[in-house]
Amino acid sequence: MSDMITADLVDLDLSADTKQAATRALAERMVALGRVTDLEGFLADVAAREAQMPTGLDGGIGIPHCRSEHVTEPTLAFGRSTAGVDFGAADGPADLIFLIAAPAGADDAHLTILSSLARRLMNAGFTAALRSLGEPAAAAALIRGEEPTPAADTGEDSTEDVVEDTTEETADTGAVSAAASAEAAPGSTGEDSGGPGRPFRIVAVTSCPTGIAHTYMAAESLEHAGREAGVEVVVETQGSAGFTRLDPAVIAAADGVILAHDVAVREKGRFAGKPTVDTGVKAAINRPGELIGEVRDKAARGEVTSASPGATPVERGGESGEGYGTKLRKWLMSGVSYMVPFVAAGGLLIALGFAIGGYEINKAPSVMDHFVWTQADSWAALLFQIGGVAFAFLVPVLAGYIAYGMADRPGLVPGFVGGSIALTINAGFLGGLAAGLISGAVVLAIQRVPIPKALRGIMPVVVIPLVSAAVVGFLMFVVIGKPIASAQSGMTDWLNGLSGANAVLLGALLGLMMCFDLGGPVNKVAYTFATAGIAVASPSDSAMKIMAAVMAAGMVPPLAMALATTVRGRLFNAAERENGKAAWVLGASFISEGAIPFAAADPLRVIPSSMVGGAVTGALSMAFGATLRAPHGGIFVVPLIGNPLLYLVAVAAGVCVTTALVIVLKGLRKTVPPAAAQGPGGGADPSSRAPGAKQAVAA
Repeated sequence: MSDMITADLVDLDLSADTKQAATRALAERMVALGRVTDLEGFLADVAAREAQMPTGLDGGIGIPHCRSEHVTEPTLAFGRSTAGVDFGAADGPADLIFLIAAPAGADDAHLTILSSLARRLMNAGFTAALRSLGEPAAAAALIRGEEPTPAADTGEDSTEDVVEDTTEETADTGAVSAAASAEAAPGSTGEDSGGPGRPFRIVAVTSCPTGIAHTYMAAESLEHAGREAGVEVVVETQGSAGFTRLDPAVIAAADGVILAHDVAVREKGRFAGKPTVDTGVKAAINRPGELIGEVRDKAARGEVTSASPGATPVERGGESGEGYGTKLRKWLMSGVSYMVPFVAAGGLLIALGFAIGGYEINKAPSVMDHFVWTQADSWAALLFQIGGVAFAFLVPVLAGYIAYGMADRPGLVPGFVGGSIALTINAGFLGGLAAGLISGAVVLAIQRVPIPKALRGIMPVVVIPLVSAAVVGFLMFVVIGKPIASAQSGMTDWLNGLSGANAVLLGALLGLMMCFDLGGPVNKVAYTFATAGIAVASPSDSAMKIMAAVMAAGMVPPLAMALATTVRGRLFNAAERENGKAAWVLGASFISEGAIPFAAADPLRVIPSSMVGGAVTGALSMAFGATLRAPHGGIFVVPLIGNPLLYLVAVAAGVCVTTALVIVLKGLRKTVPPAAAQGPGGGADPSSRAPGAKQAVAA
């Protein structure tokens, strides 16, 4: 850790009174040494991590941390506050504050060192020594694990105790893991818990959103509490550096499981069938003894987690503690994500059919009855009819995979049946959404009914598909189908009646939505709204105008970022300039996600600028009357666009607006080029700046 913290990165008289001010003060020291290239960008990343979960810990410790592309090398800064700073800990303000900065692509070795520090923070002797030291150099040496230089009031005794305690603790931890691995026999089931000479065994998983600090502190806390309670605890830390899976024999021999996590536990099914305590990562740090007691109580009562149904696809990709609103959004996005390839393939094939055979090609006879190899019209009809078949899957796929996101594979049958019924009764996409949600809910309800063991084998193959399809079909045909079909018809009539200022305003709104989250849920809502209008054999002129406006607006952010990196490259770092080259192709192909690296690095400047440009493009496209039959393709489907020249003008206008705004906003902020922050040898040049000197101006 010798290169991670130096005396220049230590402030033993931190005067900040808020966590934002404390973080800024320590970050400025990193900037002064060239460890951080963009103060405001780095602080934004720290704030984003803080928003996920407070970083205050009991015992007067604050550990703000993040991974950021504005960090040039793993760095640790330490501040000691007399008054204390509130980092959200339950026991009050923190007086020991550690700012941990890791590069976006930090290597495993550095992250391992940071995790080692996180574990040492659980040692009372270590924190007591930090509170007593009087020299920054001594504090830096102690944090690095070295003996501080002898000086007055350096707290040498405390330091020696800490070094010894840390060494012993590490040895003990290794002994616990080794003992557990050695004693766990392949056939052991842990049924002899509490027997003579047999300690209670616990396996645990710890993880946090960043995977740098809380993950390892929780592991250390559980292991320490286990030693005090005479319990064997083996922890799998799922951190930023990846994770090493627990030996299956160790899991099999365990009497209980503790899952302390704030992100989804990877491969959670390994722990099914055992007494389990599932909680947040901070609980393992603050009250590990209670968790151990709780899992022992569950084992005594014989409470185990179910080994049969696994998590649904949404739950496997989600985070702990998600609310119903978040899950609903993910269910809907599950259906949309599976539907989009059908939209792209079917829409492009239909558009190519129109381009080759003209707009009368939809009246051509079936190619099964009439196909001439040498006639262009026959090939056009073939493309059109294949595209039409692909489009016929849109609503069933949407409904089926919404149900799949809710209830896994058992939801597919009622979902596809309900989606097909929605097409039959002309309920369209609204009917597909309703059918998917209803199907998932029906399957989940059936799965809650207690079933005799003799019938469990036929449940997923016969009973669930039969009952769920019948219930969903009844509801769609008899109960809710007609009202939804009426709503779909009303929306279609409203779109067909759009003209003038209303159409322009709708184009601006859709442009804002397309550029708000660049491929995220809001973007997908706008895109799905547009594709729903053209997913018919003969879409209206208004529907094709909406599709054109949506695609045009979606091209703006990546093209604008590419242009900005070309005309004002000095405002972007090397990685962003490289991403700008790829953004030309991504933007031209209507892949809005090409702007995500820029938005993630500087969201307050990039996203609003993109939204303004997207709104301009969407409004102009509607005003120019540009139409589009294809749902995807970017500039490669320009020949299929109505009023193509004006359409390109609309795209160019939005790109120019976004580019200008990004350049102006970034130009108002002064960044520190990495080269300027280093001396001749690549390290910090102490003669050119003081440790606490400010090198960045807040935007």
